[in-house]
Amino acid sequence: MWSKLQAQLPPMPTLSGAPQLSMPNMSGLNIGSSLKTGLQASRERFGQVSADEITELPKEYKDLEARVDALKNVHQAMLKITGVYTTESYDYPTQITESVAELGGQLSYGINAFAQKNLKNTSLPLPAASAPPAHPHKTLPHALARAATAGATELGEDRLGGALKAYGAAQAKIGEARLSQDEEITTRFVHPFQKTLSTSIAIAVRARNSVKQARLELDSARQILKNAGVGPKGEQARLDVENAEDKLVQATEVAIGQMKNVLENPEAIANLNSLVKAQLVFHSTAAEALAAVQGEIEEASVAAEGEYRASRV
Repeated sequence: MWSKLQAQLPPMPTLSGAPQLSMPNMSGLNIGSSLKTGLQASRERFGQVSADEITELPKEYKDLEARVDALKNVHQAMLKITGVYTTESYDYPTQITESVAELGGQLSYGINAFAQKNLKNTSLPLPAASAPPAHPHKTLPHALARAATAGATELGEDRLGGALKAYGAAQAKIGEARLSQDEEITTRFVHPFQKTLSTSIAIAVRARNSVKQARLELDSARQILKNAGVGPKGEQARLDVENAEDKLVQATEVAIGQMKNVLENPEAIANLNSLVKAQLVFHSTAAEALAAVQGEIEEASVAAEGEYRASRV
């Protein structure tokens, strides 16, 4: 691979007859590598360097770059959406009254707990100990379960009350299934995808940045060589070009290896499979719960309609 990469690098220019470019003669300046590459990058960005003066990287490398970019985009796009599974209330309806009531209960408990702790060794009377406020799950199914159950309690044992009670129980089951789904997706998809994005993909991107810097160093060194002339400065410039070529070859080989490791890793497909399985289990559970309660509610509906029609005869 080393020889193949070197073979794709354009040849070094000769010292004599080299075209003079409208750039500072950096061969006589004691400037750092980062400044040289920065100047080279700026000249390329502003179109002061012709295309044939920019070192062409191997096709295999550029193909891998495109595939890694696509993989990175997939991870970022999926995480933007599946990140909601890490927040319990992503489908919870706005409940201002409920939120205020919960806040009041939490505040009251906090004041009570503070007093219990800090008034023990004083002559002041201790308030009665209270249990911590309940933290109902904030999902749409749990909200529906609470509303249906409360409605059933208010209505009593009539047909609608019984139907609401059954529906509330079904939604409570669905709510628990949704929490299990969210935990599974967070653990087996979101976190692994985040880790891949911040580790192996990030490592491949850093390796590519090293290639970019090495390529800029090489092209900068070649520009200096064109303006170096003959003598000691010219010989040093030629050595700098040779060293830069070796550095680019090594950086390219490393980056190709890192990008292949990322692209060949089967973990992303396993993570996607976990996402699908978690969703399948949730939707299957929800379908079963709703199918069971729907039959019961349909029977109550038919009976109620029959009674209603009979009473109107």
